[in-house]
Amino acid sequence: MRNKNVGFLVIGIGIIIGIIVLIFNMGLRDIVAETCSHGPTCSMYETIALQTWISLAIAGLVLVIGLFLIFSKESERIIIKKVKQRAQKKKIDLSGLSENEKNTIKILQKENNAIFQKTLMERLEIGKVGITRLLDKLEAKQLIERKRRGMNNIVVLK
Repeated sequence: MRNKNVGFLVIGIGIIIGIIVLIFNMGLRDIVAETCSHGPTCSMYETIALQTWISLAIAGLVLVIGLFLIFSKESERIIIKKVKQRAQKKKIDLSGLSENEKNTIKILQKENNAIFQKTLMERLEIGKVGITRLLDKLEAKQLIERKRRGMNNIVVLK
């Protein structure tokens, strides 16, 4: 999921939390009004106000996190753009490559010179072992590079 989508989701959750807090606050004030015999000087009103502000502060923090996610840049996109600019300058000699190796290079060129290893594996219809061996050969020929991104690899055309 992209940062922007997650940000909107988090903001929605923050708004829901705020609404729930306000509804709960109104109900609690009604209960205190009926049960407290001291009237407006009852200490329970102060406690309700404090709890409301703390709850709204938490909801506000969730909203700020959501806004941060919406306006933050995705690091993967930056990496792929840099790779694209670098790889466009160089022509690749496909002679001497096997059919799967040629297909891998063509897929990478179509995908702006970078693709996740799992996606490449699905497109070539090769298993995990086969894709690892294929990419090892292409790395040995210095045509590609694998970059670790969390639990995934991005295959990049050199």
